[in-house]
Amino acid sequence: MIRSPLMTVMTDAVIKASRNLKRDFGEVENLQVSLKGPGDFVSQADRKAEKTIYEMLDKARPGYGFVMEESGIIEGSDKSHRWHIDPLDGTSNFLHGIPHFAISVGLEREGQMVAGVVLDVIKDEMFVAERGKGAYVNNRRLRVSGRREAAGMLIGTGIPHVGKPGHPQFLKELAAVMPKFQNVRRMGAAALDIAYVAAGRLDGFWERGLNSWDFAAGIALVREAGGTFLSLDGHADPLQSRDILCANEAAERLLRETLAKA
Repeated sequence: MIRSPLMTVMTDAVIKASRNLKRDFGEVENLQVSLKGPGDFVSQADRKAEKTIYEMLDKARPGYGFVMEESGIIEGSDKSHRWHIDPLDGTSNFLHGIPHFAISVGLEREGQMVAGVVLDVIKDEMFVAERGKGAYVNNRRLRVSGRREAAGMLIGTGIPHVGKPGHPQFLKELAAVMPKFQNVRRMGAAALDIAYVAAGRLDGFWERGLNSWDFAAGIALVREAGGTFLSLDGHADPLQSRDILCANEAAERLLRETLAKA
């Protein structure tokens, strides 16, 4: 586990926010829920977790900017640093009582992701990475998988909601990917899917239409675990793109080729 001052600040904030999420998850049927968009729900638990993380990080690193799912962008006096925060990734899982959701916090420095934390609240798995210091889950070093053949690769993805842009394109991509790779998983929490790529549990992951708070921490995790993290077209900085692909080196090439044909 990385024990730098920066990582201590990040993990302390995430752990404190997780306590309320864990308690609220036990009473999920009593939560007051508002409809934010098609299939996109936000709960009181979501807002409370974000407030906790914001207050702790702002106190520890005054002047840093914020990019947050619920509160939007807050400009800081320090223009070199920004936090990207998803206080509850996998909201639909959470609200349906499915124990697969996470808190994700990433730190951007001068346009590059330099640190990330993803906490699986229920399984108590803390994925952390800091530039030049590696990636870990709890006390175990992470490495992306070493699989080289598509037939043995497990690929993760996210499904756009029907009615939102990109659904017809996704169906074409899925139809191309499924026959070539061992199988495809859609588990409902992009931050955890990306952490699983860093851990070698998934060989690759792609999704369109994400926001930076969904994957900012994951950029640091996958790259420090020896993988690649790029925009889906391979040209744009992933922070400037909402369409992303991450994988081990072989899976990245195979998956990109397959998606391009779709």
